[in-house]
Amino acid sequence: MADTNYDLIVIGAGPGGYVAAIRGAQLGMKVACVEAGNLGGVCNNVGCIPTKALLESAKYAKKSGSFAEFGINVGEVTLDLGVAGKRAKKVAESGSKGVAYLFKKNKVDLIVGWARLAGDGKVEVEGKEKSTLTGKHIIIATGSRPRSLPMLKIDGDRIWSSDTAVFPESAPKSLAIIGAGAIGMEFADVYNAFGTKVTIVEALDQVLPLEDHECAAVVEKSYRKRGMDILTGARLEKAEITKTGVTLTLNGKDGKPQTLEAERVLVAVGRAPIIDDIGLEKAGVKTERGSIVVNDKLETTAKGVYAIGDCGRAPLLAHKASHEGIILVENLAGQGHGWVDYNNIPNVTYCHPEVASCGLTEKAAKEKGLDITIGMFPWSANGRARTANETEGFVKIVRDAKYSEILGAHIVGPNASELIGEFILGRHLEATVEEMERAMHPHPTLSEAIAEAALSALGRVIHL
Repeated sequence: MADTNYDLIVIGAGPGGYVAAIRGAQLGMKVACVEAGNLGGVCNNVGCIPTKALLESAKYAKKSGSFAEFGINVGEVTLDLGVAGKRAKKVAESGSKGVAYLFKKNKVDLIVGWARLAGDGKVEVEGKEKSTLTGKHIIIATGSRPRSLPMLKIDGDRIWSSDTAVFPESAPKSLAIIGAGAIGMEFADVYNAFGTKVTIVEALDQVLPLEDHECAAVVEKSYRKRGMDILTGARLEKAEITKTGVTLTLNGKDGKPQTLEAERVLVAVGRAPIIDDIGLEKAGVKTERGSIVVNDKLETTAKGVYAIGDCGRAPLLAHKASHEGIILVENLAGQGHGWVDYNNIPNVTYCHPEVASCGLTEKAAKEKGLDITIGMFPWSANGRARTANETEGFVKIVRDAKYSEILGAHIVGPNASELIGEFILGRHLEATVEEMERAMHPHPTLSEAIAEAALSALGRVIHL
């Protein structure tokens, strides 16, 4: 490549990196994006997209048992997780091709290889050939990888990470999942739907520890009803790989040892930023607790070097990475209109029932000493939810009693991932709970539950 001077160099083509590169090109920058793997990053290739494809298959697998109730009579239903895995892979591959098309459309130079910061605005790329790029601005968007545990070394055979679990060839007879966060609970949903005996082990006292406790309780009850075993407050003490599977020794909530045997074990204890061997020390980029240190403007400790997404500040979410990328590049181009609002990031777990939230939980609001009222509306009282037989869960609003600010919103149930957007927009526009209620919602819809929860928070709910 003759010209190696760029306005913007982006390291990593995941949901943060490729979006930042495209937006930079749209704003007139000469942009290069360096990527050693498949375009789209973890999210598109082994994370968000293929897991949601698996969950879609799981949804149909679960619903197949109630077809007759809806007037649909079919023959014997057989389940094949391997086929679902192949479909998930095709969906992921199409997304990666889509990113390549967008790069070409927006004239982003794709540099294939491993990038390392070299200081003074330089990036060394090791690919088929070695090259050095120079950039006015450099964005690190290297993403993350699954965390492992010392006593459960991921081998892709008996001990899985999410990377292994996402493209299954078949459903194991039994699966122990260590960690009941979003990753663990989503895979539990998938494998249970396809006939695997699932046991979930969580060291903390509730599943989905970051979510509202009442939302977590709904999911736990639903999972238990479907035959899953859930061990909260249980810590892993020992793991032994045998000829037939893995034997786990746990320290239970009651302090007594417990033995658990499973054909496979999925380690779902979170993700670790990828920051090794990318030249951070040479460039003067400071790290702390395994992540790149950035300020509110996403600047690192090296001039002209920035970090977005999983390798920087928490939370590790694809939509947060994309949002950071766009806002950062717009500010670099002088077209900024503020910075990321880290208090209004949506959290979603795409299990069944879905869980979505933003802002403070009821517990967190009380710990802050805030004067609050709570509004709740169950799906069992919503006409559209009843037509779909999706009546587990509720919509919950945490309201500031004095100013009627939406301090937090929590949804567990059908289409929670889509409905939370109404609260995100409401909070972004500083809407009051009254304004959420006064906005007319169509009937019959799931979105009516948002208005009813707002009414509940104001002490004048109608349909309950």
